[in-house]
Amino acid sequence: MSEISSHLNDKGEARMVDVSAKAVTVRVARAEGFVAISADVIALLRRGDLPKGDALAVARLAGIQAAKRTPDLIPLCHPISIHAVDIELEIMEKGVSIKAEVRTADRTGVEMEALTSVAVAGLALIDMIKGKDRDAHITDVRVTHKSGGKSGEWNRG
Repeated sequence: MSEISSHLNDKGEARMVDVSAKAVTVRVARAEGFVAISADVIALLRRGDLPKGDALAVARLAGIQAAKRTPDLIPLCHPISIHAVDIELEIMEKGVSIKAEVRTADRTGVEMEALTSVAVAGLALIDMIKGKDRDAHITDVRVTHKSGGKSGEWNRG
């Protein structure tokens, strides 16, 4: 069998990594992204006048739910206990900034959960505004921080 970090078996086939020998540690990941939105829709968001309702609240809840459902969406992700998900959405001049932090105490990290959280929050936001802005789009989804486990702490840039 391949070493513990490989996602391929001896035949070169995808497999779920065996993490049973890893230590349970507190693990944190942060990710961010951006939804580019027209100035008209930014004004609607600021006033709370979107026809579908509170787009930011819906996006926040979608991001939380997405973190919890990541193993259902990403084939090789381990189902792990999610202990906390924080989503921050900030209306900016040209769109909405999305930041997510996911925490667990488990044998594997939560980077994919944080990324999925940001991406799905962005998709939910677009769903809420698409009737007013067909050009809205998600950009720059990326991990910005991870900590815990054998590899320790990492910060982007």
